[in-house]
Amino acid sequence: MSPPPVLLWFRQDLRLSDNPAVDAAARADAPLLALFVLEESEDHRPLGRAARWWLHGSLDRLARDIETRGGRLLLRRGNPTRILPEVITESGARSLLANQRFGAPGTSDATLFETLRVDGVSVRLFNGTLLHHPDALTTKSGTSFKVFTPFWKTLSIALTEDLAPGSPLPTPPRLDAPDDHPRSDNLEDWTLLPLRPDWAGGLRDAWTPGEAGARDRLDRFLEDPVDRYAEGRDLPGQALTSRLSPHLRFGEISPNQVLATCRGNRSPGAAAFLREVGWREFCHHLLHRNPDMAHRPLREEYTRFPWAGEAEAAASLTAWTQGRTGYPIVDASLRELWHTGWMHNRIRMIAASFLIKDLLVPWQEGERWFWDTLVDACPANNAAGWQWVAGCGADAAPFFRIFNPVTQSQKFDPKGLYLRRWLPELAALPDAALHAPWTAAPLELASAKVRLGETYPHPIIDHGQARKRALAALKSLTSPAP
Repeated sequence: MSPPPVLLWFRQDLRLSDNPAVDAAARADAPLLALFVLEESEDHRPLGRAARWWLHGSLDRLARDIETRGGRLLLRRGNPTRILPEVITESGARSLLANQRFGAPGTSDATLFETLRVDGVSVRLFNGTLLHHPDALTTKSGTSFKVFTPFWKTLSIALTEDLAPGSPLPTPPRLDAPDDHPRSDNLEDWTLLPLRPDWAGGLRDAWTPGEAGARDRLDRFLEDPVDRYAEGRDLPGQALTSRLSPHLRFGEISPNQVLATCRGNRSPGAAAFLREVGWREFCHHLLHRNPDMAHRPLREEYTRFPWAGEAEAAASLTAWTQGRTGYPIVDASLRELWHTGWMHNRIRMIAASFLIKDLLVPWQEGERWFWDTLVDACPANNAAGWQWVAGCGADAAPFFRIFNPVTQSQKFDPKGLYLRRWLPELAALPDAALHAPWTAAPLELASAKVRLGETYPHPIIDHGQARKRALAALKSLTSPAP
């Protein structure tokens, strides 16, 4: 008689290599029941549309990888507090293996796991998501880090000592399924992919979800762009970033694998790249201690910020999301996002600054739009990034640091490579006029077939006036009450 199966719960770790829960399951002398739950519960934020598209591809690839090793991926949807006990009862499993989640998606985990233990189920949890457990990395006084530089210094030291994650774990050769396999949902029935209209063509052209796609993306980055990353990571018109963010978000590659692969590279680009991996870690540590970070500012005083009125904010948000603000660098960024499900990090900061500070739209609105349209919409990085720009988060840029969308465009896209790609209606303008079409001479506009207000909008706001308004709003926030 075969032993009861081991239940392996996949969550934010959709890979087989360097996955400690998978490794432990493969070493168990028992069949493996691999499970993924499409979570539907009150305390779990539903995925946005772009992330749902990615999840479909990632699960499809994971299921195939498991099948080639003799196993099957069981799919269920609903509340895990109901689903897991059901699967355990159906399969007879008496042990559960899973990697920990840190932050908002895992707030109910402790209660669920304790209930299973009371029912006699062995539960073993691993850290397969971060380089370091958030509770084990603190300041000298024992508090959590709120500034990135000392955090990264401390983490870097820890990664060279006994607290380092260790060499990445290999992919198990066999993952045999039990003879009696519980009923599984059909992935297609989850309708994670868009139906009509099918807006995902640009996503399909840009991305290959799954573990193999993640590994290929990292390998190609390390072949060349990494050596130019330090000076080129702020140039959106050139492909000099890794674009690993969605793969990391869904756990198709681990930060430990990235660290181990880059360790032998001593270039400034590799050092700068690993620092960005450290920033991801910092954001997850923040989320672990602030699970409502997507909704509530870490700096309490910003709950009283005087944003624009409801009608003005709604109109401004619509123009921003549609890429119709009249500021080319902002409009190009939102069009890139809609077409590819991704946006260059420098451009994310410019677009966010414009929405928050020029238009005085609450940062939570931008966070929600990114959550819905980014394939890498991460609960930690997305919220922390928006709070950083808004000046209300940990180690954030001060609110009075207001990006000028024209000078930012001139500095980081001087030849207009990025602008011309995403704004073809402006492509014929000369470089000097491209970043601010309203400054172009009438003959330049006519020659480029640009009709402001028709083929391309006038600016919806004057940046100089918007800057004064934003600073006045900040002053009212910080002024003592009468």
